[in-house]
Amino acid sequence: MNEEQLNDTDDLQERLREVESLLARYRQSLVAALDPESSQPAQDAAQNTALTAQILNDLRVRLDAMHPADVAYALEALPLEERLLVWDMVRAERDGEILLEVSDAVRETLIDAMERHELVAATESLDTDELADLVPDLPQEVVEDVFQALPPEEQAQLRAAISYPEGTVGALMDFDMVTVREDVTLEVVLRYLRRFDELPEHTDKIFVIDRDERLEGVLTLESLLTHDPDSDVRAAMKKDVVRFQPEDKAEEAAQAFERYDLVSAPVVDAENRVVGRLTLVAVVDFIREESEAEQLANAGLREEEDIFASVWDSVKNRWAWLAVNLVTAFIASRVIGVFETSIEKLVALAALMPIVAGIGGNSGNQTVTMIVRAIAMGQVKPDATRRLLKKELGVALINGTLWGGLLGALAWWLYESISLGLVMTAAMTLNLLLAAFAGVGIPMLRQRLGADPAIGGSVMITALTDSGGFFIFLGLATLFLM
Repeated sequence: MNEEQLNDTDDLQERLREVESLLARYRQSLVAALDPESSQPAQDAAQNTALTAQILNDLRVRLDAMHPADVAYALEALPLEERLLVWDMVRAERDGEILLEVSDAVRETLIDAMERHELVAATESLDTDELADLVPDLPQEVVEDVFQALPPEEQAQLRAAISYPEGTVGALMDFDMVTVREDVTLEVVLRYLRRFDELPEHTDKIFVIDRDERLEGVLTLESLLTHDPDSDVRAAMKKDVVRFQPEDKAEEAAQAFERYDLVSAPVVDAENRVVGRLTLVAVVDFIREESEAEQLANAGLREEEDIFASVWDSVKNRWAWLAVNLVTAFIASRVIGVFETSIEKLVALAALMPIVAGIGGNSGNQTVTMIVRAIAMGQVKPDATRRLLKKELGVALINGTLWGGLLGALAWWLYESISLGLVMTAAMTLNLLLAAFAGVGIPMLRQRLGADPAIGGSVMITALTDSGGFFIFLGLATLFLM
């Protein structure tokens, strides 16, 4: 992280502290005004009321000066009661852009607190592609009102945008773009651009179309400025264009943006007509959201959780994989129970078996993380399972022999039993092989079945390596040491 990023983070925290400080002053003024034991005269009460109003005004001014993303950050960091107070202080015309910035869980609490007419008003300042992001979270009656308030062209765009499944280019594209014909001069294009109050954000190229709005090429701003103004667009444009279709996977589009260093790219339909534009900012947002979702999935969480959500909401979000953990932990305990007699005869087994299970779980999580990342990057197809297994089993065999041998030697030295050391080495190697098999097999199987490879991977790996590790180690000990 560079110095500028550090300063940005410090500034963000400072703005949050200012909001929290104003809220603390507001609570103090309310306590003073409502104190039943206070004997302050009416004049003092009026001054206190004026002070409370001044604090709220200062809070409103502070919020007006903050970027929508920073206001969203502050809302996410506040408990529900204070969050709603701050939300009431936000100017109504900024509601829509802030709703787009907050997390899904916090957005739900804000929408629940708004009246129908307030929600409709919040959408008025949003572009069609932004509306498409917000519509799924709005009540149905509000969605109907929003549609009725839009011009026919934007209604059609909104219907098209929300019709594309999540995770596709169509769900990410926007409709704000600049197009020109190839048979006009660059001077005409420059005059045309000067008519705009401002160009669409992240405009690095202009799309060149024919009379039927089919994509012919792109005219970069660099080419526009460096070529002779009297030359026509056809001479300055590039025909070799990276383009997408609305049905393309967003992951593949993200990889193309990284590979070709794109800032924007056209989105075309089956007839090569330009229907929208994909920008770098939309791709970055998608990558960030996918990364956060993967982190939550690996932890066994079904969705992003408001840290100040009610106890019951948090329980509903977390219970599923906790239940799976409970079952797997019970299975592991029963595996240990089968070998109680062996553990009683050789107490050293109780001290050593967590090492076998723990190393196996760590190795398995390394493998599953690599495989899930490769799947997300489009580098692994379902038919690659055999090659990946061969490679990961080779890695596990070498690590098992190396580190298992080291632990075996330590067990031999600590407990003066070469047999125990050999069992430790064999158990470690076998459990790492099991972890490698599961680390490749679980995400690849989920991909083949059409499920998210990341969901619950670490939970299932830990379950297998715990139960398997205990069974392998205690089983070998029972066979060769008893």
